[in-house]
Amino acid sequence: MAVNDSREVVIEATPEEILDVIADVESTPTWSPQYQRAEILESYPDGRPKQVKMTVKAAGLTDEQVIEYTWTDSGVNWTLVSSGQLKAQDAGYTLSPSGDKTRVKFDMSLDLSVPLPGFIIKRTLKGGMETATDGLRKQVLKVKNG
Repeated sequence: MAVNDSREVVIEATPEEILDVIADVESTPTWSPQYQRAEILESYPDGRPKQVKMTVKAAGLTDEQVIEYTWTDSGVNWTLVSSGQLKAQDAGYTLSPSGDKTRVKFDMSLDLSVPLPGFIIKRTLKGGMETATDGLRKQVLKVKNG
Protein backbone atom coordinates (compact mmCIF):
# COMPACT_ATOMS: atom_id res chain seq x y z
CA MET A 1 0.00 0.00 0.00
CA ALA A 2 1.46 3.37 -1.02
CA VAL A 3 1.86 6.14 1.55
CA ASN A 4 2.15 9.80 0.63
CA ASP A 5 3.23 12.90 2.49
CA SER A 6 4.09 16.51 1.78
CA ARG A 7 5.83 19.22 3.79
CA GLU A 8 6.98 22.78 3.21
CA VAL A 9 9.80 24.92 4.60
CA VAL A 10 11.16 28.38 3.82
CA ILE A 11 14.93 28.57 3.31
CA GLU A 12 16.91 31.81 3.31
CA ALA A 13 18.72 30.96 0.06
CA THR A 14 18.24 31.00 -3.71
CA PRO A 15 16.86 27.99 -5.59
CA GLU A 16 20.33 27.52 -7.12
CA GLU A 17 21.98 27.34 -3.70
CA ILE A 18 19.39 24.81 -2.52
CA LEU A 19 19.68 22.66 -5.65
CA ASP A 20 23.48 22.65 -5.29
CA VAL A 21 23.16 21.16 -1.78
CA ILE A 22 20.66 18.54 -3.00
CA ALA A 23 22.95 17.70 -5.95
CA ASP A 24 25.84 17.02 -3.56
CA VAL A 25 24.36 13.57 -2.93
CA GLU A 26 27.63 12.11 -1.68
CA SER A 27 27.42 14.51 1.31
CA THR A 28 23.80 13.59 2.12
CA PRO A 29 24.82 11.02 4.79
CA THR A 30 26.47 13.85 6.79
CA TRP A 31 23.15 15.68 7.32
CA SER A 32 20.46 13.05 6.73
CA PRO A 33 20.61 10.22 9.30
CA GLN A 34 18.63 7.77 7.14
CA TYR A 35 21.35 7.78 4.48
CA GLN A 36 24.37 5.61 5.26
CA ARG A 37 26.13 5.95 1.88
CA ALA A 38 25.58 7.50 -1.56
CA GLU A 39 27.49 6.84 -4.78
CA ILE A 40 26.90 8.55 -8.11
CA LEU A 41 26.57 5.94 -10.86
CA GLU A 42 25.83 8.31 -13.73
CA SER A 43 25.77 12.10 -14.17
CA TYR A 44 24.15 14.50 -16.61
CA PRO A 45 26.44 16.60 -18.88
CA ASP A 46 26.08 19.55 -16.45
CA GLY A 47 27.55 17.40 -13.65
CA ARG A 48 24.33 16.89 -11.69
CA PRO A 49 23.69 13.29 -10.62
CA LYS A 50 21.41 11.19 -12.81
CA GLN A 51 21.55 7.77 -11.14
CA VAL A 52 22.65 7.27 -7.56
CA LYS A 53 23.11 4.10 -5.52
CA MET A 54 22.47 4.65 -1.82
CA THR A 55 22.27 2.69 1.37
CA VAL A 56 19.30 3.80 3.44
CA LYS A 57 18.41 2.73 6.97
CA ALA A 58 14.88 3.40 8.21
CA ALA A 59 12.37 1.60 10.43
CA GLY A 60 15.09 -0.85 11.41
CA LEU A 61 15.60 -1.96 7.80
CA THR A 62 18.69 -1.34 5.68
CA ASP A 63 18.11 -1.07 1.95
CA GLU A 64 20.26 -0.65 -1.14
CA GLN A 65 18.46 1.63 -3.58
CA VAL A 66 19.17 3.04 -7.00
CA ILE A 67 17.28 6.22 -7.81
CA GLU A 68 17.17 8.40 -10.91
CA TYR A 69 17.00 12.19 -10.71
CA THR A 70 15.35 14.67 -13.05
CA TRP A 71 16.49 18.29 -12.57
CA THR A 72 14.82 21.58 -13.52
CA ASP A 73 15.53 25.21 -12.58
CA SER A 74 12.66 25.07 -10.07
CA GLY A 75 13.25 21.69 -8.48
CA VAL A 76 14.28 18.07 -8.65
CA ASN A 77 12.35 14.81 -8.73
CA TRP A 78 13.52 11.25 -8.35
CA THR A 79 12.08 7.84 -8.91
CA LEU A 80 13.15 4.43 -7.71
CA VAL A 81 15.00 2.25 -10.20
CA SER A 82 15.70 -0.69 -7.86
CA SER A 83 15.38 -1.58 -4.18
CA GLY A 84 15.21 -4.56 -1.89
CA GLN A 85 12.56 -3.10 0.46
CA LEU A 86 10.43 -0.81 -1.75
CA LYS A 87 8.12 -1.48 -4.68
CA ALA A 88 8.10 2.20 -5.62
CA GLN A 89 9.31 5.60 -4.49
CA ASP A 90 8.69 8.95 -6.10
CA ALA A 91 9.78 12.14 -4.43
CA GLY A 92 10.83 15.64 -5.20
CA TYR A 93 11.38 19.24 -4.25
CA THR A 94 9.53 22.15 -5.82
CA LEU A 95 11.22 25.52 -5.25
CA SER A 96 9.40 28.85 -5.40
CA PRO A 97 11.61 31.94 -4.95
CA SER A 98 10.22 34.79 -2.84
CA GLY A 99 12.61 37.71 -2.49
CA ASP A 100 15.80 36.49 -0.79
CA LYS A 101 14.09 33.32 0.42
CA THR A 102 12.74 30.19 -1.27
CA ARG A 103 9.64 28.20 -0.40
CA VAL A 104 10.55 24.52 -0.66
CA LYS A 105 7.83 21.89 -0.98
CA PHE A 106 8.83 18.26 -0.56
CA ASP A 107 6.51 15.47 -1.75
CA MET A 108 7.06 11.75 -1.30
CA SER A 109 5.19 8.60 -2.21
CA LEU A 110 6.42 5.18 -1.02
CA ASP A 111 5.18 1.67 -1.63
CA LEU A 112 6.85 -0.87 0.66
CA SER A 113 7.62 -4.46 -0.32
CA VAL A 114 7.88 -5.44 3.34
CA PRO A 115 4.80 -5.41 5.59
CA LEU A 116 5.22 -3.04 8.54
CA PRO A 117 2.71 -1.79 11.12
CA GLY A 118 1.08 1.50 10.15
CA PHE A 119 2.40 3.40 13.17
CA ILE A 120 6.01 2.47 12.27
CA ILE A 121 5.50 3.60 8.67
CA LYS A 122 3.98 6.92 9.81
CA ARG A 123 6.73 7.57 12.37
CA THR A 124 9.47 6.72 9.87
CA LEU A 125 7.89 8.85 7.14
CA LYS A 126 7.51 11.78 9.56
CA GLY A 127 11.20 11.61 10.44
CA GLY A 128 12.15 11.44 6.77
CA MET A 129 9.95 14.41 5.93
CA GLU A 130 11.51 16.46 8.75
CA THR A 131 15.03 15.65 7.54
CA ALA A 132 14.07 16.40 3.93
CA THR A 133 12.85 19.88 4.90
CA ASP A 134 14.30 21.10 8.21
CA GLY A 135 17.49 19.08 7.74
CA LEU A 136 17.89 20.43 4.21
CA ARG A 137 17.36 23.99 5.49
CA LYS A 138 20.07 23.55 8.14
CA GLN A 139 22.51 22.11 5.60
CA VAL A 140 21.84 24.85 3.02
CA LEU A 141 22.42 27.56 5.65
CA LYS A 142 25.57 25.79 6.87
CA VAL A 143 26.98 25.63 3.31
CA LYS A 144 25.87 29.19 2.49
CA ASN A 145 27.29 30.72 5.67
CA GLY A 146 30.46 28.65 5.65
